[in-house]
Amino acid sequence: MPNKTEQSLTTAKSRGIFLLPNLLTTAGLFSGFFAIVASMNNMFESAAVAIFIAMVFDGLDGRVARMTNTESEFGAEYDSMADIVSFGMAPALVMYNWALGDLGKLGWLAAFIFVAGGALRLARFNTNHGTSDKRYFQGLAIPSAAAIVAGFVWVGSKYEVDPSNVSYFAAFLTIAAGLLMVSNFRYHSFKDVDWRGRVSFIAILAIVLAFVIVATEPSLVLFSIFFLYAISGPITTFRTVKKIKLEHVVGDTDCEEGDSATKSQQETSEKAQKSDDKKTSD
Repeated sequence: MPNKTEQSLTTAKSRGIFLLPNLLTTAGLFSGFFAIVASMNNMFESAAVAIFIAMVFDGLDGRVARMTNTESEFGAEYDSMADIVSFGMAPALVMYNWALGDLGKLGWLAAFIFVAGGALRLARFNTNHGTSDKRYFQGLAIPSAAAIVAGFVWVGSKYEVDPSNVSYFAAFLTIAAGLLMVSNFRYHSFKDVDWRGRVSFIAILAIVLAFVIVATEPSLVLFSIFFLYAISGPITTFRTVKKIKLEHVVGDTDCEEGDSATKSQQETSEKAQKSDDKKTSD
């Protein structure tokens, strides 16, 4: 039976947090906070780049935690808190400071819709994480939505576009990105890709070519990639679903999934009962 000293050491160890994945999460949180401060100082290009840097850290922390077996509930909660700042508040405020401020009430309402959509998206993802299909996201992921908003600001700052000329389109883009996050459109998560598997030499050349294309015009290319990814969800949904219903676009689908799960359990029990009856008769 362990003594009090061993119990206290075990309790202290369990209360500790893993350094490496949470350090990466903190770096992403810092990048998002820097983006807000930079936009307040009219450094919009630096602000947009900081949000994309936060995306890199956000992609690394989870993978590093899984590779090093350092996953924890604290890390998952901390990551969600950092995401709402880096990919919710930061893109909305950067866009507001760049183009939405002159629109008055419409401007801050558009920014708020984006923030609220991001918060709801994270809450739904955290509650459905264990039951949802790993191959697809339900709704646009918040980092992708942030990339669209930040990418538009990056393109406008890079090419010296007058924000007053695109303010209404910026409001539409911000609202659309916020609504896509709370939609039921299915987006490919790319989690079924075997990153450890072997690929052909042509695939490596294609990856090198992709890096070269991004390096030529990073703002325009990255914005175009994430914009096409955003519209891929509605296109995929309308192509795969024969009869579009309201729950395919927005709303709660738990009842429908629960009914199908109940039917599947009933069918399984009926088959088992038939098998037992057959054995009994034999």
